[in-house]
Amino acid sequence: MKSWAITSTNIKRLIREPSTIFFVFVFPMLLILVLGASFGGGFTPKVGLLAEGQGEYAQAFVDQVIGNDDFETIDYDDRELLLEDVERGLVQMAVVVPVDYDTRITTGEVAEVGFVGRIDQSVVQYRSTIEAIVANESAIVRAARLQEAEGLSSFDEGATVARAMSLGSTGTEVEVETTGESLFGEDLGQFDLGAPSMLILFIFLTSLAGSAALIQTRRLGVSRRMVSTPTSIGEILVGETGGRFAVAMIQGLFIMIGAAVAFEVRWGNLGGASALLILMALVGAGAGMLMGALFDNDEQAGSMGVFIGLGLAALGGCMVPLEIFPDTMQTIAHLTPHAWALDGFAELIRRGGTIADIALELAVLAGFAVALLAAGTWRLRAKLTH
Repeated sequence: MKSWAITSTNIKRLIREPSTIFFVFVFPMLLILVLGASFGGGFTPKVGLLAEGQGEYAQAFVDQVIGNDDFETIDYDDRELLLEDVERGLVQMAVVVPVDYDTRITTGEVAEVGFVGRIDQSVVQYRSTIEAIVANESAIVRAARLQEAEGLSSFDEGATVARAMSLGSTGTEVEVETTGESLFGEDLGQFDLGAPSMLILFIFLTSLAGSAALIQTRRLGVSRRMVSTPTSIGEILVGETGGRFAVAMIQGLFIMIGAAVAFEVRWGNLGGASALLILMALVGAGAGMLMGALFDNDEQAGSMGVFIGLGLAALGGCMVPLEIFPDTMQTIAHLTPHAWALDGFAELIRRGGTIADIALELAVLAGFAVALLAAGTWRLRAKLTH
């Protein structure tokens, strides 16, 4: 019970600090959103399609968009929801067929098709596909109007003939062949690559930065008063360790569940993902305990925690995918727990692995956790008893 009281106190510290709430919960989700929206790849782009016009010519345009193999089409019936989903990155672009599309086509007016997309290279590429569909429909309309003007047929008949000729033309074909194996997999979701990196980065970073609270406990004399009570050193160590582990687990669970719900991130095998999370939280708890026991100044520990946390995250592949590291750097990266955790999530998410497939990664993370927890509790025991 005494250990739990110490643990719960550490959790309450987290909840009561508004700035901590932002950096522990909100900031990681924002980074996942930004990274996924800006650099997410290896996925089928999604086009939100709002067909306000329901006539023959509007349907012909819609059919061409739906029939394109370069992207997945999602139907919408609400313009505001469509624009909101583009902003959130749930769809990469939006195409809007206006309600008066057929009327303008048949009366010789200009029919404007709406296009909304985020500013990045992939959207520029797929916008050209939409523009090609628009150009094809424009050519059919021009041919129909010409036949109508020459008295050869009505506009509708001319459009039917022009469309049939367009479908029957061979044109120029470009065959694209991909050699080798895709680096990240063809079915990788937009946020599936960045979410595990941010999960690992923030669990470790928050644990190191939280070492300042442990130092404050000693500086304010709270630890000394706990030692003077009928509370054993072991209970204090268990409580402090449990507090750091609980904070890391709360943050990790929030990121995993939040990313799954908000960004449709697939974490793979539940048992494997849970094991990686628990072990990474233990690694973070051990690192935070060691940092809090080594330093006597909470501001210095907080600053060094951020510096060390970001440095190890960069080295371990949380900022740049390990797969694009040179071989030597990949070897060096595996001196950090981050790289092993990322390897584990890569096996689960990209290759559909199970907990048995990441046994090596789990064993190495367990080794990191045992070493850091042993060093942290040993050093803190020495601080409390002297």
